[in-house]
Amino acid sequence: MIKLLSPENWKDYELLDSGNFEKLERFGSQVLIRPEPQAVWDKSLAAEEWAARAQAIFRKEKNDPEKGKWILKKGCREQWQIGYSYKKMNLKMRLGLTSFRHIGVFPEQGDNWDFIYDRISAMKTVRPKVLNLFAYTGGASLAACAAGAEVVHVDSVKPVITWARENMELSGLDGIRWVVEDALKFVKREVRRGNSYQGIILDPPAYGRGADGEKWVL
Repeated sequence: MIKLLSPENWKDYELLDSGNFEKLERFGSQVLIRPEPQAVWDKSLAAEEWAARAQAIFRKEKNDPEKGKWILKKGCREQWQIGYSYKKMNLKMRLGLTSFRHIGVFPEQGDNWDFIYDRISAMKTVRPKVLNLFAYTGGASLAACAAGAEVVHVDSVKPVITWARENMELSGLDGIRWVVEDALKFVKREVRRGNSYQGIILDPPAYGRGADGEKWVL
């Protein structure tokens, strides 16, 4: 039987509407319009309501479909914070409007954070070691850390590591080890060292760029 996962513990996120290859979302105090290639249906709300609700709209660049720019209404902030809570886990994350339309969090990952927290909390090991590869801004790392794990967070992009560390500090957590490196290279070295982990998290993007700007697609 297939189970449809729908994160239930978000107070700071709402999908307000979607359609015509866009989505209207609320992240904390701000409402955004972003491209969504899978939203092939019609919108439920009128275009005027989308325009009235949105505080920022992302528009792709004609010459570079990978990038774009945000059109901001007066009073819209380029950086702000949201929270996510589950049981004794209380996370805080900084969001920001980037030129790649991402803002620092993928809200559909909420169920995964809950799963990570529950599984680590149930482990009998005194303090399990968890390796998070392609770790981005650290939602999964924070969930593992909040559950008591010793976390190694690996990503090849240094600014993203800095962002993740800021999220750790905002969440009142400590002790995550930060590694700026290609995931495969790091894992090969860990194997040679004989290091082992009780949990490995890996969530590579379907599309991305490596540390040297190389393009790769899964």
